[in-house]
Amino acid sequence: MRIRAALATAVASAGVLLAGWQSGAHIAETGTATTTSLSSTASSGNTGSTGNSGTTGKSGTSSGGGNTGSTTAATYDGTQVQTRFGTVQVRVTIQDGKITEVTPLQLTDAERKSAQISSRAAPILRSEVLQAQSANVQTVGGATVTSDAYLTSLQAALDAANF
Repeated sequence: MRIRAALATAVASAGVLLAGWQSGAHIAETGTATTTSLSSTASSGNTGSTGNSGTTGKSGTSSGGGNTGSTTAATYDGTQVQTRFGTVQVRVTIQDGKITEVTPLQLTDAERKSAQISSRAAPILRSEVLQAQSANVQTVGGATVTSDAYLTSLQAALDAANF
C-alpha cells in the first residue's frame, strides 16, 4: 500500500512540474534598437516584423535633427514571450530619458477568451508603466499570465535601452 501511495505521489508531482513548465514563459532572443528623429508629431518610421523563429527584425531610419528643436526618440522591441495562451511582445519608445509609449506588438490570442483578456489588460498595463516609468508594476487581476509576459517583454526592451 505504501509503494502505491509513493508511486501516485511521484506521478502527481511530475504532472504538476510538467504543467508548470508548459505554462511558464519561454523567452526568445532580444530585438535591436532603432533611433528616429521626431519633430512635433509623435510618429516613427519603424516597422517591426516577427517570425516564428522567435527573432525580431527591424527596419527604420535615423536622421540628424541639428538645432531645429527636434528631439530624438528611440524604440526598442522586447523579446517574444511564449505563454500557454499565445505570444506576447511589446515595443517601448523612450524620449528624453522617459518612457513615452508602450505598444503591444503581439498579445495572447490562442482562444477568444485570451484575446478578450489581453485587450482588457494591455491598456491598464500601458498606463501603469507610463506612470511608474518602469516595468515594476502590479499584474492585472484575471490576466496574470498575460501581465507577466507583457512585463517580461517590456523589461527586455528596457534592458536593451539601458533604461
